Amino acid sequence: MIFSNKTIKSGPTFKILMCCTFLVTAIGSLTTCAQQQHHHHHEGLHHWEIPSKDPDRIILTFKGDPATSRAVTWRTDTSITHGVAQIAEASVNSKFVEEAITINAELEEFDLGQYKDNNSLIVHYHSVVFEGLEPDKLYAYRVGDGDEHWSEWIQFRTAKQGYNPTQFVYFGDAQNDILEHWSRLIRMAYQTAPDASFVIHAGDLVNYAHRDLEWAEWFKAGGFIHSQWTAIPVVGNHEFMRKGMLKSRELSMQWRPQFTLPEETDLDPELHETVYSVHYQDIHIIVLNSTDQLEQQTKFLEQQLKNSTAKWKIVTCHHSVFSPAKGRNFQFARDNWKPLFDKYGVDLVLNGHDHTYARGHVPIRTADKSATGSIKTMYVTSVSGPKQYAVDEDQMEEYKADGYENIEVGEHTQFYQVITVEDNTLTYVAYTVLGEEYDRAVIAKDFETGDKMIQQ
Repeated sequence: MIFSNKTIKSGPTFKILMCCTFLVTAIGSLTTCAQQQHHHHHEGLHHWEIPSKDPDRIILTFKGDPATSRAVTWRTDTSITHGVAQIAEASVNSKFVEEAITINAELEEFDLGQYKDNNSLIVHYHSVVFEGLEPDKLYAYRVGDGDEHWSEWIQFRTAKQGYNPTQFVYFGDAQNDILEHWSRLIRMAYQTAPDASFVIHAGDLVNYAHRDLEWAEWFKAGGFIHSQWTAIPVVGNHEFMRKGMLKSRELSMQWRPQFTLPEETDLDPELHETVYSVHYQDIHIIVLNSTDQLEQQTKFLEQQLKNSTAKWKIVTCHHSVFSPAKGRNFQFARDNWKPLFDKYGVDLVLNGHDHTYARGHVPIRTADKSATGSIKTMYVTSVSGPKQYAVDEDQMEEYKADGYENIEVGEHTQFYQVITVEDNTLTYVAYTVLGEEYDRAVIAKDFETGDKMIQQ
């Protein structure tokens, strides 16, 4: 049948055609709009920077007793408004999933566009604290939306109760060219110490505090390692940066959303999750923020050390107490923190910042300044990323006035360190990015007297 124009325009067929045309046009417009919005938000991003319904940037941290708790944090796009984590004691087959318990996550909405060099993206961070776990148990956990979008099952072991052997890894600055060059180092460290109980990242994890590309690189470089090794992140000066028109430097806007860390409630809220302590199997690790409010932290440090009964005391902060690089000087720490290290028997101080390597200690001397063979504290400065400086030998010599004796230096080399505590010894080994041993020291300690001898 042939319709005249009049018939078509006035009949129901025309209305259907017009309706279809409108819907197609509307859908096309919406699709174009969505594509433009998608293009606007994701323009120039690598696929591993873009959030989705699937969890990414999964990281384990300490919050609470390491023998009975652990925290996990992850990221999704904004379509996931309800995150959950599941956990169960791991078994030899997959039936452990039948015993898994589900825990609702806390959600934090976060605008990456607060920083001018990031794409205008809203993301969701989710966090859960696993509590009531049993000591020395291997657990499997996963995170997701409770429906279709899950991570893989990931395993970690809780700490034992009391004093037992343990091993951990320590990194100096990653900071630059993270995915390109730091990735091979963290992966080599994992090959060397796959069963490490935790890892200390001693500041300057990235170069530009708020730049999300660099955090994306840091998480991609470590991959599943971040979700399996429990992290102790330390803020460095590069975790502080101006944002927008503000003149003052602010803590990386990603720091608190992406790391779930202990909060020392007696401290200024500005220091929360940047200054904290972890008690792991009679090892007391004190994390300091060497960029901000140093006086307040001095009181915190003394209180922590004064009340500590741990067999081993370790302090980590970003800036090097005995700076090996030219032009670097952390005088405040030598004047205010070192006397506390001496007084309360700190065994090991782990630093970064100077993009070189130095290991030394403060020996105990007699009245005539001759060495007794005993030491107070061992100090290490190291770098894990590709940015490198030269060692200033003259400056290192000047530290003798502070009682410091330098033992080993290194430069233009990427390092990682593996530290093992067993019986009455702490064994420290520095490796190059090739996995080759570079430096080693063993501290033997009398727990009754606190007396320490060091073997180079």
